[in-house]
Amino acid sequence: MRSDDETKRIVIEAARHAFAVDGYAATSTEELARGAGISTKTLYRLFPGKAALFEAMCADRLDRLLSDVNLQANNQADIETGLAAVLVACADLALDPEVVALQRMVLQQSATFPDLAANFYRDGISRTAAALAGWLRDQVKKKRIALDNVDEAAGMMIGMMVSAPQRAAIYAGLTLPSRKEIERRAKVCAAILLDGCRGPSGS
Repeated sequence: MRSDDETKRIVIEAARHAFAVDGYAATSTEELARGAGISTKTLYRLFPGKAALFEAMCADRLDRLLSDVNLQANNQADIETGLAAVLVACADLALDPEVVALQRMVLQQSATFPDLAANFYRDGISRTAAALAGWLRDQVKKKRIALDNVDEAAGMMIGMMVSAPQRAAIYAGLTLPSRKEIERRAKVCAAILLDGCRGPSGS
């Protein structure tokens, strides 16, 4: 007999597939139960409803991705190389195709289920910014960079790195950038963030 934890994992995986294929609104709890090989009664015992299951699925996926993002490993002697590597790590999460698909669904359902958007922000966006802020704080302590507000700077850096390609994918259906494009963008962002972009004739 399966434990509740094992059954939850199976349900979350079935939900991940169903939501990706059919979307949130078109997916029924009956379909989710069938996909997991359980009764709807068992499904409701484990998750109060479809919204709760969607939130659990988002949290599970984001937890898995965030566990792979080790910003502290990017402590190269060259601060520009280190910052570029950190920005790539953040982009690996924010521009992951599944995360972008989840964000698209969250936006579609945010008016009906505002908690979905709030929890997605808490479990993903906010945690990514906090991880970057922690890395920046370490660099400030080592006197490699000077920042008055690392939390504010982290939000700005993530916005510069991922917002435009993320919005292009979500709203215009454009292709997400390749790994090579992400790495090039990270180098450009790191250079701008560290050195600015004012030319020699700028006042």
